[in-house]
Amino acid sequence: MLPLKELKYKNQDNPMFTQHNLMNLKPEWLKSRQLLLKVAGTASLLSMLIFSSCGNGNNKNKGGEGAEQILDYKVLEIQPRQATLNVDYPASIQGQQNIEIRPKVDGYVEKIYVDEGSTVTKGQLLFKISAPQYEQDVRTAQAGIKTAEADLALARMQVNKVKPLVQQDIISKYELETAEYNEQSKAAALAQAKAALVNAQINVGYTTITSPVNGVIGSLPYKLGSLVSANTTEPLTTVYNTANVYAYFALNEKALLAFTRDSSNKTSLSAKIAKLPDVSLILPDSSVYEHTGRVETINGLINTATGAANVRADFINPRGVIRSGSSATVRIPNVIKNAIMVPQSATYELQNKRFVYVVDAQKKVKNTAIDVMDNTERQFYVVTGGLKPGDVIILESSGNLKDGTVIKPTPVSAQSVYGDIK
Repeated sequence: MLPLKELKYKNQDNPMFTQHNLMNLKPEWLKSRQLLLKVAGTASLLSMLIFSSCGNGNNKNKGGEGAEQILDYKVLEIQPRQATLNVDYPASIQGQQNIEIRPKVDGYVEKIYVDEGSTVTKGQLLFKISAPQYEQDVRTAQAGIKTAEADLALARMQVNKVKPLVQQDIISKYELETAEYNEQSKAAALAQAKAALVNAQINVGYTTITSPVNGVIGSLPYKLGSLVSANTTEPLTTVYNTANVYAYFALNEKALLAFTRDSSNKTSLSAKIAKLPDVSLILPDSSVYEHTGRVETINGLINTATGAANVRADFINPRGVIRSGSSATVRIPNVIKNAIMVPQSATYELQNKRFVYVVDAQKKVKNTAIDVMDNTERQFYVVTGGLKPGDVIILESSGNLKDGTVIKPTPVSAQSVYGDIK
């Protein structure tokens, strides 16, 4: 096949091969090339269309995935309610009387009549101290009394002897006065000897130690043969009178202020205490003690180290179930009118502050700080500030929702949240 240039020169004399006809002339190889170009162009256009279509589809998918997802949360509308809430306070138990038994004389522990934890009655023998020197003092005092009695008798005889002689003016009155003064001196010596005997007998009595009250024996740090004295640091034992027990707990300044404040300023603190309801005692095994108690005293002095005032509640303990030194929990019922309560699970803590999520009318979340009272055993907080009736809060606190986040609220009934709290 000849190239176009050669074909032109070879046929330039042929009228059929004019320039116009030559331009319209399309050899076979040229037709094939143009056909290939058309096919390639069509394929390229088709590929672009397909790529564009796929790209648009991907963009749509990306747009769907990147859109902010609105999550569903359970919410509760806050409504005030009257509730009796139990506020718990950790307490330490002390017996009505905790009496340390200490020796008053020096000696060795000769006998121990009780054991640790045993129950004793008032006057029951506890210890015997071996102190023979005090028994010797008794015998010495008894001998001194006899000597003093003899001296007094001689002095009286002298007075009786001198009196008639003075009356007869045989001797001077001075002799009689001297005899009488001597008699008085001997009488005083006798009284002193008797006092020494009493003192010696008292010291001997101190060698036997009895219980001053009904109670329970504590530890026995000294064994038989131990040397003890009145200056011994540790007592022989402690007798705990637990017929009644005291539960001591602390009331912080805020709670104390709320309790003592009175708008009329006419109600005394003792009158307020008298109006308090009976309190319960929760034992270490989580059981409720069978007898209720009463709050008797509130210390007027706030401990600067703890910022709290000590409160004492009294409980009877006829069966000796509660032991002195044990721990327990005092539960005080508190009737609150128009109380705003939120579940503890709906709150979170940040920088020593407690927060809830409040949902506004536009379904947007706002982190809101709240003030709460001490929690109850039913896992609720009583809110004293930060919320008002009609506010809507999220019941599930995750602590990671930002202000302005839009949610899908699902209202929950108050009955399902608060249950039988009344």
